[in-house]
Amino acid sequence: MSTIVETRSNMKVLPMAKSAHFNQTMNLIILRTLEIILSVEFIIGNLGNVFIALVNCMDWIKRRKISLADQILTALALSRIGVLWSTTIALVISLQNQDLWMTEKIIRMINLTWMVTNHFSLWLASCLGIFYFLKIANFSNSAFLYLKWRVKKVVSMTLLVSLVLLFLNIVLINTQIDAWVCGYKGNLSDSFCSRKFGQLSRISVIINTVFLSAPFTVSLMTVLLQIFSLWKHLKRMQHSAKGSRDASTMAHVKALQTVIAFLLLYALYFLSFVQFWVSQFVAKSVIVLFCLAAGIVFPSGHPFVLILGNSKLRQASLSVLGGLKCRFKDVDP
Repeated sequence: MSTIVETRSNMKVLPMAKSAHFNQTMNLIILRTLEIILSVEFIIGNLGNVFIALVNCMDWIKRRKISLADQILTALALSRIGVLWSTTIALVISLQNQDLWMTEKIIRMINLTWMVTNHFSLWLASCLGIFYFLKIANFSNSAFLYLKWRVKKVVSMTLLVSLVLLFLNIVLINTQIDAWVCGYKGNLSDSFCSRKFGQLSRISVIINTVFLSAPFTVSLMTVLLQIFSLWKHLKRMQHSAKGSRDASTMAHVKALQTVIAFLLLYALYFLSFVQFWVSQFVAKSVIVLFCLAAGIVFPSGHPFVLILGNSKLRQASLSVLGGLKCRFKDVDP
């Protein structure tokens, strides 16, 4: 009788073991796939941003001058490279050595590097949207005309105000890290340390969310104002019985395409990294890597949107692709 009971119990355990093994295998496959996607995003993002910086720097050396738009694009590309590297280094440290990740020095260094590079990445993109708006939009308002003729000052002041926000962000995050360090030194147990680190992560998410929403709001306002400007322009064209495909309309549409693409990628980045930081880097889970892969699309993919929307960068990219095509075919370009 006991033999029959044991046989039945073994028959029940065997399917459960197979199911657990299958789930573990699938989880491992998904993790490896996400790691490959992250690696590809990292490489492509660096190539795109380095390309933008190189083209603008070479043009600067050649012409002995650089436009405001090219200055913003170059600085934006460099900041995006910083975001990609700081995020990747943080992920590698957190996954390979959890004890090292929990140290005060690493937490301060990673947080500071990411905050600075991410801050300039977002605010420079917002400044680019402001630049397009002031250059292309048409309003008869005296305040708008005043700003339109002082684009460089508007962009400079926007960046200066953003530096104040960056300083506040760093101070608030460092205050929370100091509180975590004091609590950690007072109680060295693993459970207490993990609990305090969880509190630090949650508070950091709230603080960073507030400061990350500021450039998004600025960009959203410029998009709405550009749409309103385009609507007014199209109404004028209809009243004057002219076609709707004039130069001003095309400029509006191109600028809107670039800024709307930025907003969509920014929203994906924002949501992904909120979830990413909430996870606290504790485990190499599928959710952590999926959120990171989705978030990295922003600094990796947006450079190619900028390349396609900029005639000089687009022409340079076509020249590079043409040269590579000729080289692969062993034909003199």
